[in-house]
Amino acid sequence: MKIVSQIKSPIEAEMELFEKKFSSAMSSQVSLLSRITHYVVNRKGKQMRPMFVFLIAKMCNDGAVNERTYRGASVIELIHTATLVHDDVVDDSNRRRGFFSINALWKNKIAVLVGDYLLSKGLLLSIDNDDFDLLKIISVAVREMSEGELLQIEKARRLDITEDIYFEIIRQKTATLIAACCAMGAKSVNALDEEVENLRKFGELIGIAFQIKDDLFDYGDDKIGKPTGIDIKEKKMTLPLIHALNNATSKEKTWLINSVKNHNLDKKRVKEVIGFVKDNGGLEYATTQMKSHQQEALKLLQNYPDSPYKESLELMVNYVIDRKK
Repeated sequence: MKIVSQIKSPIEAEMELFEKKFSSAMSSQVSLLSRITHYVVNRKGKQMRPMFVFLIAKMCNDGAVNERTYRGASVIELIHTATLVHDDVVDDSNRRRGFFSINALWKNKIAVLVGDYLLSKGLLLSIDNDDFDLLKIISVAVREMSEGELLQIEKARRLDITEDIYFEIIRQKTATLIAACCAMGAKSVNALDEEVENLRKFGELIGIAFQIKDDLFDYGDDKIGKPTGIDIKEKKMTLPLIHALNNATSKEKTWLINSVKNHNLDKKRVKEVIGFVKDNGGLEYATTQMKSHQQEALKLLQNYPDSPYKESLELMVNYVIDRKK
C-alpha cells in the first residue's frame, strides 16, 4: 500500500474532502438505504478512480481544482459503485473486496434497487448542477461497459474470439471507465477539447494495460503462488490463450477449444491448458502488449511540465503493471 499512499500524497486534502462530499451525495431519507450506503462507504477500495480525476485536474490546472472536479469524482464513484452492486447480482457473487456483497446481506431485489438508486443519484448530481458535459462523459462510459460485458458473454458461448475483439471487449469493459475519469478531470477544469481527448486516451491505455495484467495473474506468478485458471473455468478467452491459439496447429487448436468448452472444470485439463499457453509464448506476448500500452500512456504525459501530479500519474501507470494482485 506504500506506493498507493505515495500516489495519493499530492491530493491528500482533496481526497479527504471528496470522501465527505461523496458520503453526503449517497445519503437518503429511507433508513434501509442509509444503512446500506453507510455499509458501502465504509468498505471502499483504493479509490483509484477519483484519484485519477483529481490528479489529472490538478496537472491541467496548475494544481487547482474546483467544485466541478469534486462533483465529477462523485459521479464517477456513484456510478462505478452502482455497476459493482449490479455486477455482484449478475455474477451471483457473495463477496466484494473481502466483505459480504450487498446481495449476500440484503438479497438480489434490494441490491438491484440500490444500484438503480446510486445510478440516479449520480445522474441527478450532474443535472442539478448543469454539468451536462461531465454527464455525457460518464453516460458514454456506462453504455460501453454494458456493451463490453454483453459482447464478452456472446463470445464466451462460441469461443470465436480474435485479438481485435478481445481488445474491444477490454477497452469497453475495463478501460472506458478509467478513460472517463481522466477526461472528467480535464473537463472539470475546462481544458480544451483536444487535451480532454488526449487524457481520455491516456486513461484508456492504462485501463487496457491493467486488464492484461489481470489476465496474466490467471497464469500464476512467483509472488502469488499457484496459477488459478479462473478465466479458463469461466470460458473467458484472454490474451495469453488467444495468442497460443493463433499459433497452434489445427490439432492443438481443436484440443484447446474442446478443453475450454467442455473440460473447463477438470483441474488436470485446466492445468494442461495453462502449461500449453506458457510453453507457446502466450505470457511473453501478453506482457509485451501490456508494456507497449504502458509506454504509450507515459508518452502522452511527456508534454506536461514536471509537477507532483504528473509524477503521481506516472507512478500510477507503473503501479498498474507492477502490482502483485
